[in-house]
Amino acid sequence: MVRESKSPHSSPTFCVRKPNGKWRMVHAFNKLNAATIPASTPIPRKDVLQNNMAGCTVFSALDMVDGYYQLLMRESDIPLTAVSTPSGMLWEWLVMPQGLSNAPATFNRLVTQLFRPMRQFVQTYFDDIFVHSRASEGKTAVEAHLGHLREVLLCMRENRLYANINKCIFGAEEIPFLGCFLGKDGVRADPEKVCAIAQWPVPVSQKDLRKWLGLANYLHKYSANYAEMARPLTNLLKKDAVWSWTSEAQQAFEAIKSSLQSAPILALPDEERPFSVVCDASDFAIGCALLQVDAEGRERVVSFQSRQLKAAEKNYPVHDKELLAMKYALVKFRVHLLGQKPFVIYTDHASLRTATSSPHLSQRMARWLSFFAEYNFTVEYKPGKQNVLADALSRRPDYELAHLAYLESPLYELIREAYADDDDLAGLVEALSAPNKVVELTARQRSRLHRYSVVEGLLYYQVDGGDEPRIVVPNDEDLRHRVLYEAHDTPLSGHLGREKTYTSVARNFWWPHMYKWVRKYVQTCETCQRVKPAPSASAPLMSLPVPADCWRSVSMDFIFELPADARGHTGILVFVCRLSKMVRLAAVRKSVTAPQAAQLFVDNVFRNHGLPEAFVSDRDPSRPSSDRWSD
Repeated sequence: MVRESKSPHSSPTFCVRKPNGKWRMVHAFNKLNAATIPASTPIPRKDVLQNNMAGCTVFSALDMVDGYYQLLMRESDIPLTAVSTPSGMLWEWLVMPQGLSNAPATFNRLVTQLFRPMRQFVQTYFDDIFVHSRASEGKTAVEAHLGHLREVLLCMRENRLYANINKCIFGAEEIPFLGCFLGKDGVRADPEKVCAIAQWPVPVSQKDLRKWLGLANYLHKYSANYAEMARPLTNLLKKDAVWSWTSEAQQAFEAIKSSLQSAPILALPDEERPFSVVCDASDFAIGCALLQVDAEGRERVVSFQSRQLKAAEKNYPVHDKELLAMKYALVKFRVHLLGQKPFVIYTDHASLRTATSSPHLSQRMARWLSFFAEYNFTVEYKPGKQNVLADALSRRPDYELAHLAYLESPLYELIREAYADDDDLAGLVEALSAPNKVVELTARQRSRLHRYSVVEGLLYYQVDGGDEPRIVVPNDEDLRHRVLYEAHDTPLSGHLGREKTYTSVARNFWWPHMYKWVRKYVQTCETCQRVKPAPSASAPLMSLPVPADCWRSVSMDFIFELPADARGHTGILVFVCRLSKMVRLAAVRKSVTAPQAAQLFVDNVFRNHGLPEAFVSDRDPSRPSSDRWSD
C-alpha cells in the first residue's frame, strides 16, 4: 500500500479513532488539493436510488472494505501523495489514500461504471452496493435475487473488489439504506436516530438546540407539519433572539419527538401508478404530502415536506398562501409529477379550483402561471383537515370494538382446527409450538419466522415492528367470510363501509390481501346494496311552461289578515293570468270554504274569460277541489 519515498513533496498525517476502536489515518493534502483540477462526477441522489428499488421484496447490502485502498495510483502521481510521519520517515501511497479532493468522485465513477450493466437490480453509492429483486419471468423473488447476487459477486471478483463480510446483509426483507431502513413495505426512519432524538435532554443553550434540530431536520420528511411544529424552536435561533425556554418551546420539543416516534412507513413511489398531492398553508408555514394508492387500494404517504414562511410571505393573503403551498409541493415532488401523466392536488381552499383559469390574476399569480402550466393536474376541494394516512386508524391502540366481545368461542376453535388443513400455516404452527423439532419450511417462511408467534394454539403475525400481533386466519373461504360477517353484518357492527370494516377486522385479524376481501364483501352485501342511497341526485325544480294564450293558465292564492270591510271580509282571493299578468280580485272571509271559492272563480273568471286549462296554487285546503269542478 505504501513504500519509502524520496519525493520532494510532503504532507502531514495523523490518526483518528473509528467507532469500532480501530484507527484511521488522515492526511492533510491541503496544498495538493488546492492545485488539483476538481472532478465533476455527480453524486447519486438518495431519493433516485430509493425510487429505483420500488416494488422489490428481497434485498442485499454490500459494503466494500477500505474502498479507496482498492484503487491503484497512477505511477506518475505516486510521489505527490508522499506523507511524513513522526519518526521522520517519508512514505508515498501506491493506492488511493483518503484526503484527496478527487478521491470520492474517482471511486464513485469506478463503481458506477462497473455496475452500470446491472442497474436494473443494483444501486451503488460510493462503497455501498445495494442489490434488490422482485419475482419475474417465472422466478420467485429469492431465485431472482440469487442470480443477481451471483452476477454482482462475479463482477467484484473479476475487478478485485472486496467486501467487508461483517457489514454485508444478504437476502433480507429490509436493509439499512443511507441513513434509513428500506424494505418491501417502504422506507422508515432509522430507529437509532429516532431514539437519539427522543432521549435528547432539554436544550439549555442555542448551541444545544441547533444540534438537536439538525438531527430532527434530517428526518423531517417522516413527519407531517414539521415546520409548523418547529417554529417556536427556530425562533430561538434567530439573530439577537433572547434565550428563554418557555412552555411553548417545550410543547414544540415534545411534539416533534412524538411525531417522529410515531412516524409512518413511507411508501416507495411506483411511477406506473398515479400520484396525488395534499397541500395546506397556515399563518406561519406551508406543507404538503405526496400520496399514492398501493396494490391493496390504500392511500399511503410517499413523502412529507414543509417549511416556514418568510417574513414577506407571511403578509400574503390566504389565497396566495395556499397557492404558494401548491407551488412548493410541485417543486419538491417535481421528479414524480412532471410529465403528461395527470394527477390530483387536494386543498381545503375551494377557490383554488379555478385559480389557474381565472381572468383576474394578481401579478404574483401571473408569474406562477407559466410554472403551473408545466404540470398536468386538477385541483379538488376537500373541506377540513384530511387524514392522509388511510391506515392510521388501524394502528390506534385505544380502540376496543364492543362487538368483538360477543364473538363466539367456536370461531377461534374453528381457526385452530383449520391450521391443519392449510399447507403454508401448518408448518409454521408446528415449528413455533415445538422449537426443537425439525420442520421443513420454505426460505420465505424462515425469513419471516420472527414475526410469528403461537398463543393458545392461535397463530399470530406482526405486520410491522411496532404493530400489535394479529390472529392469522387460514386459507379457508368460509372461515374468512365468518370473520367478515362478525365485523360487518352483526347488529353491533352496523354494516359499516369498506374502510371502517377493514379497520375493524385489521385490529385483530390478518391474512394476505385482506383489504381486497373486505372490499369485495362490502360491495356484495345484499343489505348494504338494498338501503344504499341512489347515486343519482334529485331532479332540480323546473320553471312552469309559458301558456299559449291569455287565461289558459291561472294562478290563485289567498291573502288574509287584512282590515275588515263593512261586510266582515278580511281576505282577498287573487286570480292572475300567468301570461298577461291580469288580476281578478274577490273579497272573502277567513272562514271561506272550497265551494265558496269555486263560486267566486265562476263569477270572476269563468264568466269573463272562460274555463282555463290549468290551475297553479300552493295546495291551500280552501282551493276548489276536483269534486267541485266535476260538479
